[in-house]
Amino acid sequence: LSSSSAASDVYKRQGINAEYGDQPEAMSRRYDSRTTIFSPDGRLYQVEYAMEAIGHAGAALGVLAKDGVVLAAEKIVTSKLLEVEKTSEKMYKVDDFIACAVAGIRADANILINRARLVAQQYQYKYQEPMPVEQLIQQICDLKQGYTQFGGMRPFGVSFLFAGYDEKLGYQLYQSDPSGNYGGWKAYAIGQNSTSAQSVLKQEYDEDIDLHQALLLAIKVLSKTMDLSLIHISEPTRLLSISYAVFCLKKKKKKKMMLSCH
Repeated sequence: LSSSSAASDVYKRQGINAEYGDQPEAMSRRYDSRTTIFSPDGRLYQVEYAMEAIGHAGAALGVLAKDGVVLAAEKIVTSKLLEVEKTSEKMYKVDDFIACAVAGIRADANILINRARLVAQQYQYKYQEPMPVEQLIQQICDLKQGYTQFGGMRPFGVSFLFAGYDEKLGYQLYQSDPSGNYGGWKAYAIGQNSTSAQSVLKQEYDEDIDLHQALLLAIKVLSKTMDLSLIHISEPTRLLSISYAVFCLKKKKKKKMMLSCH
């Protein structure tokens, strides 16, 4: 009896009901306050919460074509008083050969993008050649991973789609998340309704797709997966539009990336 009462006291101090055992809600409360503590089932709750925040952000997707890469994102104009040209975008240029689209907290994205630009320019200055795409992404993901391993920090609440070109691997498309993981993709979607966007991409994507077809596919996917409930009849100025960036090579003596944004 004494051992059971002592166990009950421990449960009470930890916020767990001894009659119902260690419920998932109580489990998450015990382990979600620190990014450096694993739960008994091997989860880092703060990283999962960051990914959940990204799931509520505006959607973005990338499509890899044989002659370029397309990045597209939905853009919400919430008021007729908003100066659209002066608001922060979801598309960013890192250097002449790399650009990215973001979903999540754009203030966090600005920190990482500025870091990526600095790393790319340092490499260019040191070696007199553009930095390989994957090498840059790996360095940024190492920084993101550090914020999940040391105390007193929170994960970056942003996910990236990187599009780029280098001489070795050609056109490339990468996705990274708050945990620091990254992977190469032929087509990928992040942000709101990303699951449904992924299913459409799986059905519609073709490896022989060209740049124009990739752009049409990106617009088609976003138009199908946009949250149209955001448009209210009483607010006719609240519009959903699509911004996109296209990457290809100019046919000149020196190869150079061409960035087109709309």
